Amino acid sequence: MVGSGSTFLDEVRSAYRAQKKLGDGALAQLEDADVHLLLDPESNSIAIIVKHLWGNMLSRWTDFLHSDGEKASRQRDAEFEEARATREQVMAWWEQGWAAALSALDALGPDDLGRTVTIRGEIHTVPRALLRQLTHYANHVGQIVLLAKHARGEAWATLSIPRNRPPQGGGAGGAPPSG
Repeated sequence: MVGSGSTFLDEVRSAYRAQKKLGDGALAQLEDADVHLLLDPESNSIAIIVKHLWGNMLSRWTDFLHSDGEKASRQRDAEFEEARATREQVMAWWEQGWAAALSALDALGPDDLGRTVTIRGEIHTVPRALLRQLTHYANHVGQIVLLAKHARGEAWATLSIPRNRPPQGGGAGGAPPSG
């Protein structure tokens, strides 16, 4: 069981890091004003999405195994209010949130997979909580990529396989499409 638990944790850590890398690639291409681009009045900007991820990551990953993942100090609704944050502030939120998540993930061992954690008063197995958060982050990273690609237009540098070029290494594999 330890081998399979270790493998699962390695795969989960790899998947989280892949999401961060994808977001890093999109964020690196932005101009300062791009972080506040809104597609319509009801949409979220990259700044809002990153602020939300930051708040979620700090709440979920601080004391991950021992306290509810929805900390009383978190102000979730405020995460969705447009803050005229600088690009540097947005990047600081991004890095701080991911540092909290990846540090907590790296601290987990195979024995922790049999434990439970609480998120918003609901009990989750550790694997379920890990996958719940990974799915949540992947959705928001996808939004960031879409908005960044839209903002950069013709200047966008693809983060995966360029169009009309087969994947390297033979076979049908390769990176998943990301824009």
